[in-house]
Amino acid sequence: MSHLLSRPLVELHGVVKRYRLGGAAIIALAGIDLRIGAGEFVAVWGPSGSGKSTLCNMIGLLDAPTSGSVSFRGQDAAKLSDNARSDLRNQGIGFVFQGFNLVPVLSALENVMLPLQIGGASALVARDAARLRLEQVGLGAQLTQRPSSLSGGQQQRVAIARALIGAPALVVADEPTANLDTANALLIIELMRRISREEGTTFVFSTHDQRLLERVDRQVMMRDGCAVEDRLHAATVATPLAAGGY
Repeated sequence: MSHLLSRPLVELHGVVKRYRLGGAAIIALAGIDLRIGAGEFVAVWGPSGSGKSTLCNMIGLLDAPTSGSVSFRGQDAAKLSDNARSDLRNQGIGFVFQGFNLVPVLSALENVMLPLQIGGASALVARDAARLRLEQVGLGAQLTQRPSSLSGGQQQRVAIARALIGAPALVVADEPTANLDTANALLIIELMRRISREEGTTFVFSTHDQRLLERVDRQVMMRDGCAVEDRLHAATVATPLAAGGY
């Protein structure tokens, strides 16, 4: 059980998250203990409102717990300054979102270049890196196309290439297939799994779609803010991603 024995990339201890909604207190996470090792491919799943998106936000250092601790690469996020925590996140974690979050006026290549350019890389370095990432996700022929001319599956592949552009140790994907049909959803999951295998990148993604669970190595089931099941799984093999594709 590698996620228990290896030194964790991400570690949560007793993580509680409470929100105020009007006069009511909402417990989104009710004491989560979780260790995620390098190179794992993990699905956080459960029904709407179970806490899976909040958990992904914690793992990605996008949110802070009400109590408990979240550590990334051995560093307790709560003990870091805002700038240090932001640097840790920017240098080590990539994000993929349900709604793609691409800049509509930029080409696929320019969208993928953007994080490196914001980080100070030259246009030439960013362009070369972005081209390689887009070729990796099967979009080498769509470099100049804007998001509006790409299918939903292609847009999500651009988003994955963008998340990977800085070679992060961890990619967090919140419902990355929610806006896709089944064929595209399976292609996206298999693409992420292939990259995880090839590069040792840890992927944690949330989903409510049980059809995707056969493609992952580890399943963390959420219910009412609790991780009620955490089990390893022998993933099946999906159809290889075709260049261009869906």
